Amino acid sequence: MDFKKTTADNSTVTRDIRQFDAPTGNIYESVVIISKRANQVNSQIKEELSAKLQEFNTHNDNLEEVFENREQIEISKHYEKLPKSTLIAVQEFLDDSIYFRTAAEEASN
Repeated sequence: MDFKKTTADNSTVTRDIRQFDAPTGNIYESVVIISKRANQVNSQIKEELSAKLQEFNTHNDNLEEVFENREQIEISKHYEKLPKSTLIAVQEFLDDSIYFRTAAEEASN
């Protein structure tokens, strides 16, 4: 998933609770699905950010030699501007772009 092209809002929005229980029939099940997806999104963003910032790591133990790197600051600012992982997961859930299945469905197959 390309998080830079997401249509999720950057701030919280009041939503109709009936939108969330429509796909599953249970609001709590929907919340669990959204929270698990938010955890996945968060770890993907964290891995991507860590990989990009890994280029700037120095192996010096001297604190006096720490300097600001403009590119590193720009990368950090870019990731700070992204919507939170929960908002991305909610938008994906409402757009029906999250695949989920229940244990009862697996047992019957």
